[in-house]
This record gives sequence, structure tokens and C-alpha cells, in this order.
Amino acid sequence: MSALTHATHATHPAAGTTSTLHFVDPRHFKANTSEAVGDAHLRASFRSAMDFLQAKRAGHFSDTAAFDALRGVGEAIRRYSLSRLPDLLERLEGNLIARGVQVHWAATPAEANAIFLAIARAHDAKGMIKGKSMVSEEIELNHRMAEQGVDCLESDMGEYIVQLAGERPSHIIMPAIHKTKQQIAALFAQEIPDTPYTEDVDALIAIGRRVLRNEFRDAKVGVSGVNFLVAETGTLCLVENEGNGRMCTTVPEVHIAITGIEKVVERFEHVLPLFSLLTRSATGQAVTTYFNAITGPRRPGELDGPKEVHLVLLDNGRSQAWRDADFRATLQCIRCGACMNHCPVYARIGGLAYGTTYPGPIGAIISPHLLGLEPTQDLPTASSLCGACAEVCPVGIPIPELLMQLRRAAKHDPEPGHEPLGGQASAKDWKEALAWKAWAWLNEHPALYRHAVSIGRRLRGLTPNWQAGWTAHRTPMKLAAKGLRERLAEQEGRRPTPDRR
Repeated sequence: MSALTHATHATHPAAGTTSTLHFVDPRHFKANTSEAVGDAHLRASFRSAMDFLQAKRAGHFSDTAAFDALRGVGEAIRRYSLSRLPDLLERLEGNLIARGVQVHWAATPAEANAIFLAIARAHDAKGMIKGKSMVSEEIELNHRMAEQGVDCLESDMGEYIVQLAGERPSHIIMPAIHKTKQQIAALFAQEIPDTPYTEDVDALIAIGRRVLRNEFRDAKVGVSGVNFLVAETGTLCLVENEGNGRMCTTVPEVHIAITGIEKVVERFEHVLPLFSLLTRSATGQAVTTYFNAITGPRRPGELDGPKEVHLVLLDNGRSQAWRDADFRATLQCIRCGACMNHCPVYARIGGLAYGTTYPGPIGAIISPHLLGLEPTQDLPTASSLCGACAEVCPVGIPIPELLMQLRRAAKHDPEPGHEPLGGQASAKDWKEALAWKAWAWLNEHPALYRHAVSIGRRLRGLTPNWQAGWTAHRTPMKLAAKGLRERLAEQEGRRPTPDRR
């Protein structure tokens, strides 16, 4: 579903001008969050969108037992695939090469962008037409190519809108979900020549498609993402609704697909339950409009299709997550976005405040592996740990547990013999560590603990009203005048039981 279609369900009265957060740094997450929470228009937009998506998903998973059974299958497939990841990737590469696909390995975003640039220059391409791909967002393909004189045009309607607005996607499935149809109408009228202002959704979609259709015809290189890689057949599976993905992969002479190394499964039959979980969890659809199975370049006798197909397999921290048994489950994700749609934090601040390619709960657990914990140390704390994300995850990722592990990793050095995460212990605070050590020591010495509590109660009137970050949004902490034992004893008319700690 496009952002424009969703806009028909929004109830916002006027276009308005929101203070959109553009390409912010995740180090500024707390400040970004304050700004987002203060934007009533943004909050209303996301609340409406999340309610809509939750209702759509619930309609397809009304039978809890059936969902649990299907989720069990999906989780088992993802865990099995990851357990054999190196073997499956080698098998995939061999079968793709046999089918004429050129396979490239990129350890970093810089290496991936260098591969794209080399292919573009080999074909004297000045532009690329892109289907939706979050991995291309991850490597910032559009900006890196623009620096080298190669223009990338987004063809997914939501991506096209945020590109026109100079923004980044705020949701991995619905990139422009934060925009109303009034804002999109104003954007089209301003940015597309000879375009009148209209709030008619069908007219807006027609305008976008008219612009893009000429670009499909003229582009030498088409770019797409990949939802699933099938090792046994060497197949690239691409799921979409708008048909732009099929246009990007068939009309230009060269097709470049990019995806993370974790997307591989062994057999084609493994795709089917994952596809069913993906579409119903993401957009509340039984199936998407298009399911593309790409098996190589145009063969002799075929009338259409690209003459070259390339696949770029990106690592960018994924192998580190794979090697660590505590974090491997992070890679089970199939990018449905259900965890975002049900997250009370994401629903209030939207995706732009995170400052990362992947926002919400899944972004909080995957971004530290892609970017390191130093810039992303606040993201795992952006959760109430209510468990809604894990409850709806279609492949059983224990997101709250992973968030807690990342919180510990941000504060503590790795255990002996344990590979450190990038930026491990970057949030370590010696004052906080000292305070916890003192607290632990006091609890290990009961007599001193009771004495300290007694003194604290006598001095409770001197408790400062300012207590660092705690009092920014809360009342000051103050020792109670009487302990729980004393109060219970008073209620029951007996002497308090001595504290035997």
C-alpha cells in the first residue's frame, strides 16, 4: 500500500508544515525524540497509521493458534538457514554464476557503492532507476552516486515522495507514512513542473507514475532489493505491490540487486511460509500484487529482460552478529515492520527521530551491529519492554531480550573470551558503576544497610529536588518515612518483624 493510499484513511484537516527531522544523527536521539513528541501533527499521523496497520494485520491473524503454528515454521526456517549460512551462501553463489548472474561481495557500504559505481561507469550510465530497497538506503546509495555524477531516482511511490522532499524513509514498508495527502499534493505542485495542486489521491498517483514511466524507458541501470535468496535454485525473490520493482528489473539493460547476506534460504519451499508471514504482517495482505522470481539475465530467444544481472551481497556488521550466539536471532528478521506498528515508542515519535535506516524495535537491535554501539547506545533504551514487538514478530525474534543484552553491552566490557561488539561499553559511566558497586556492597552487609537506611530516613528532609536526569521528567526520589514492614505492622496492630538482611 502506498503512502498516498494510506492518506485517504488519515483524518488530518490541513496540510500544515511539520518540522520534519532530516537525516539526523542517532547520537542526538533524545533531542530528536523531544522534538518529535512535541509535534502534535506528526503524532496524530503516526497514531492513525499504526492503528490502521494493526487492524489490517489482526484481520489476517485472528486465529492465534494458526498464527503460532505458522510462526513456528517461519522461525524454524530462519534459524535453520542461519545455522548453515556460510554453506548456503557458497551454494547460492555457484548457482547464480551458473545462471549468468555476476555476484559481488561487499564488506562495507563503501565497497558496495564502489561496485555500483564501477558497473554504472562500465555502461556509461548517468542515472539509475530504483525499486524499493532498504539495504540501498543502508549504504546511502543515492547520495554516494550523486557525489560521482550518477543520479538515482526512486520508483516506489513512497520512496519517490520522500526523495522529492529530501527526507529519508520513516518506515521500512511505508516510507512516506508520516506525510498526509495534503503535504504530498503541495510537494508535487512545488517540485514537479506543470503540476497543479490536487488532493485527489488517484490523480496524485497518476502524476507520479507519469513522471516515472519515462525514466524506466530511458534508464540504463535498474536497481532493486531482494526479499529472499534461494540457494538451491539461484533465485532472487522480490515482493512488491506497485509493479515498479518488475519494471526496474526487466526494462533497463542492466539490473543490480542488493541485499544483506542473511536473506538466503536453502530451498524454494522455504520461501512460501515466509512470504505468507511477510505480507500479512507487513500490510495485512494475503499476498502482494507481484512476486518476482529472478533467475538470471535475458536468454537467447527471450524478448525482454536485462542483458546483465548483478547481485551485491552486503555484510556491514551482519557476520559479527551471526558469530555471536547471543545476537544471531537479530538476523532472523524478514523486514515486515510489524514490530514498529505495535511499538508504543515508535507510534509516538515516528521513524525519523531514530536517525538510522531501520527505526523502531528492529532498528534498535540491528543498528548497533551496522553502526556500532557508540552512536546507537540510546536506541535499545527506547523501549518500555512491554513485549508487543516479540508478540507480533512473525519469525519469533526475542526483541526485548536482545534489547536488554545490548543495554548491558553498552555499559559493560565483554565477558572474557567473548567477541566485543563495535563500541562495546561506550556508555560506561564510572560514577554509575561506582554507585551500583556501593549499593551491592551495602546489601551484602545487613547491619550497615539498616544503619544507612535509618540515617537516610532521618535526613530525608534534605533530599535535593534536582537529581540529575531522573528529575527531568519525574518527581525526586525520597526515602519513605517508614518501611513496608513498619506500615504493615501498624495496620495489623503488632510489632514490626525485624529486618534480618
